[in-house]
Amino acid sequence: MVVKIRLARFGRTNSPFYNIVVAHARTARNSHPLEVIGTYDPVPKADTYDKSGKLHKDIKLDVTRARYWVGVGAQPTDTVWRLLSLVGIIEPKHRTPPKFQPPPSAAPAAAQEV
Repeated sequence: MVVKIRLARFGRTNSPFYNIVVAHARTARNSHPLEVIGTYDPVPKADTYDKSGKLHKDIKLDVTRARYWVGVGAQPTDTVWRLLSLVGIIEPKHRTPPKFQPPPSAAPAAAQEV
C-alpha cells in the first residue's frame, strides 16, 4: 500500500494549523496517521526574539523521521515536498522556464545581414 507524507488540517475557521503526517494514501485527510512527524503553521507571525518585525511561518519537523520515511519510499505531496526541500531533505522540484525567451543568436545575425 502506498504511503504518503501529507498535511492534516486542524485549527479553527480562517486560522489553519497543520500536522505533517505519514499515512496510507487511501485514508481520509484527518484519519489516524501512521506517524506525526511535524507541524506547520502557515499564518505569518512576528518572532518574539527578533526585534526587526519580520513575519515568519512556523515549521517544526522531526528531520530524522522525515529522512527515514522518504528513504523507505513514502511519497510527499507537493506542499510537503516544498517544505522538505526548504529543510534540505529532498531536492526542490524544477520550475518551468518562462514561456518566451528570445533566441540568443537572433540579434547578432540580423545585424550582420544589414
